[in-house]
Amino acid sequence: MAGCGAGLCCCCCPRCCGERESRTPEELTILGETHEEEDEILPRKDYESLDYDRCINDPYLEVLETMDNKKAQRYEAVKWVMVFAIGVCTGLVGLFVDFFVRLFTQLKFRVVQSSVEECTEKGCLALSLLELLGFNMTFVFLASLLALIQPVAAGSGIPEIKCYLNGVKVPGVVRLRTVVCKAMGVLFSVAGGLFVGKEGPMIHSGAVVGAGLPQFQSISLRKIQFNFPYFRSDRDKRDFVSAGAAAGVAAAFGAPIGGTLFSLEEGSSFWNQGLTWKVLFCSMAATFTLNFFRSGIQFGSWGSFQLPGLLNFGEFKCPESDKKCHLWTAVDLGFFILMGIIGGLLGATFNCLNKRLAKYRMRNVHPKPKLVRVLESLLVSLTTTVVVFVASMLLGECRQMSSTSHSGNDTLGLQGMSEDVNSSIKTFFCPNETYNDMATLFFNPQESAILQLFHQDGTFSPVTLSLFFLLYFLLSCWTYGISVPSGLFVPSLLCGAAFGRLVANLLKSYIGLDHIYSGTFALIGAAAFLGGVVRMTISLTVILIESTNEITYGLPIMITLMVAKWTGDFFNKGIYDIHVNLRGVPLLEWETEVEMDKLRASDIMEPNLTYVYPHTRIQSLVSILRTTVHHAFPVVTENRGNEREFMKGNQLISNNIKFKKSSILTRAGEQRKRSQSMKSYPSSELRNMCDEHIATEEPPEKEDLLQQMLERRYTPYPNLYPDQSPSEEWTMEERFRPLTFHGLILRSQLVTLLVRGVCYSENQSSASQPRLSHAEMSEDYPRYPDIHDLDLTLLNPRMIVDVTPYMNPSPFAVSPNTHVSQVFNLFRTMGLRHLPVVNAVGEIVGIITRHNLTHEFLQARLRQHYQT
Repeated sequence: MAGCGAGLCCCCCPRCCGERESRTPEELTILGETHEEEDEILPRKDYESLDYDRCINDPYLEVLETMDNKKAQRYEAVKWVMVFAIGVCTGLVGLFVDFFVRLFTQLKFRVVQSSVEECTEKGCLALSLLELLGFNMTFVFLASLLALIQPVAAGSGIPEIKCYLNGVKVPGVVRLRTVVCKAMGVLFSVAGGLFVGKEGPMIHSGAVVGAGLPQFQSISLRKIQFNFPYFRSDRDKRDFVSAGAAAGVAAAFGAPIGGTLFSLEEGSSFWNQGLTWKVLFCSMAATFTLNFFRSGIQFGSWGSFQLPGLLNFGEFKCPESDKKCHLWTAVDLGFFILMGIIGGLLGATFNCLNKRLAKYRMRNVHPKPKLVRVLESLLVSLTTTVVVFVASMLLGECRQMSSTSHSGNDTLGLQGMSEDVNSSIKTFFCPNETYNDMATLFFNPQESAILQLFHQDGTFSPVTLSLFFLLYFLLSCWTYGISVPSGLFVPSLLCGAAFGRLVANLLKSYIGLDHIYSGTFALIGAAAFLGGVVRMTISLTVILIESTNEITYGLPIMITLMVAKWTGDFFNKGIYDIHVNLRGVPLLEWETEVEMDKLRASDIMEPNLTYVYPHTRIQSLVSILRTTVHHAFPVVTENRGNEREFMKGNQLISNNIKFKKSSILTRAGEQRKRSQSMKSYPSSELRNMCDEHIATEEPPEKEDLLQQMLERRYTPYPNLYPDQSPSEEWTMEERFRPLTFHGLILRSQLVTLLVRGVCYSENQSSASQPRLSHAEMSEDYPRYPDIHDLDLTLLNPRMIVDVTPYMNPSPFAVSPNTHVSQVFNLFRTMGLRHLPVVNAVGEIVGIITRHNLTHEFLQARLRQHYQT
């Protein structure tokens, strides 16, 4: 039976699915396969949603009653302390990764470079290649093993964090083991010479720190437990993840404002002013923590703050000898727009190729033993190492060193560059006063190669830049997606910088624009290619401006990124969105298409419900929980015509009917109070109901007219006792009986009530049922017990559970006639998990979850709408 949880339903295991032709599209997706006709992957239905909405039940109200201004201020102060701690810890994670990457990389290049210089004369370059292979393949092997320990640590982690901030719970994405494998794995991946970056995984690492630090507990460290009852909800956790992700961007690029905008642009659907301040404060803490320690370790000047991020672009300025040089002019904007178009085309090509590679891996690599993933990573490492070595030795040109290069060392050092530009020049196979341009780009850390393209006064030949761009484009596209922690920002920046420097060389050589600044074109090329790949606009513009520390670049960077995004979007989605779709994650976009307003809530809701009663026997609850996978259940009462007779002799049924009557009486009392205050009759519906009853039956004396309203008769439906479980054998009449909606209760809440024995016997009043506090209800968050793992033999199955104090009595709801755009905006902006559809008389007719709002689902329902 389809249901109302975030997961809706799980598909059967592969052994139960029969042949491939008989599998549903959802089953093919979970198995890593695609729809044969459209070759598109459908959203999976086994992803849970986060619940950003507060459950305002009795335990929560008890907390509010004891909350005064001092406690509220103390709670807010604790939250600010946590935000600061998240920023500091994220900065320390970045420091750890950067320190060991530099250590291992310097060791590798020092050994290999001395070997190359020695073997150049002796003719033993094959030995140098073997040494480089030994270093790289060892590091990559370790990185791949760490990704096998925690598979979600592979890749950049940005698609997973984007999903989490969008409201999807990705299994294992914010665990302690994930951040350990991520941080250690990425330093081995970068040190191993793969075309990956460490900046992207910093975003994932910061998000994990944000999710775990305020909890003061970890499933990996079960013995370490702290009595810290705060922040036990998806709402608080998601806010901290937003702060952690922003801190990761800030630590990677030294861009706290860009990090804040990244968290806003790429994921968080619910945002407010208070969260903005906290995220910005967290980003500042991460930036200055990393800056303080890196500046002290590398320059010995503690407190000077010279290195704001892991990647720093340095200072852009024209040579003092060239008086006609400008960083950019209005004429250059035309070239920048063309570069944006080309960057969008190149980014679309990169994404298309990488998507095909990812699908190939899903079909041919992932289903095989895990060792195959390690072998693929080693194959990529082997190929990359051989290409880098051979290209540096054979394809490079000897270029004359610029006479002004040595005079710029001090200035560049004062700007806190990660490597002195001129000290990273490689002279392999070149005479004095010349350098090997290809080896200078390949035989250096990627950050140093970017600085070479941005600031090196010497020239790189067009042939070298073209070959470097082509090789780097293909190898980085192949590398992104293998089973190692990896980022895409730095490879895209380096590839784009080579493209921009090539454009500058061509303009100087063939058009005669001798006074253009090559570094600006390299920067714009980097922005164009990166924007064409990831399709970010606002946050990426600010990140690049903060990284360059040059506000005058704001206009050209923004124009270039917008043009690159528009061009790329004409062909496909951004790389992160592509990988989200390949995982089948039900991601919600910012808004729906205009034509979707032809649909109403009744067209997309799930009408087949599994529900519970306000008072339900334990055996019924256990049966529902064990036979369904839904994560929430409507709490309802049935509308009967013979309630008085039905109540006799059954305390359980009597309690449920009394609860329904009290609810209706409350609404009727509010209606009468309103009518009296307006000196008018009650509403037509209420008056007609009462008049209809009076016409058919004379009411007893002293009986309130509002009580008579409860005797409204419906078409007779078969009676269902509350100790019975919903059955697949129900008739259509039984399945869609009128149900008065009273609230929602989560699976985790029901399991908690059963574990703690919250129930009462039939010969007792429901007031005798034990009461749980808000802290007790959330003690097991975020990993509540599984109903299948519980031993409930000590519980009497005939005992009754009163769920009304723990349900959410006032969830967001919509009417069946609500347009889809309104449903979508309410669901996304409020961060909902379940959205009941309730008609005008308070009866629940369906429920909407995230899967009912995905683009694929809406398109399918729109096609059905056109057909009917």
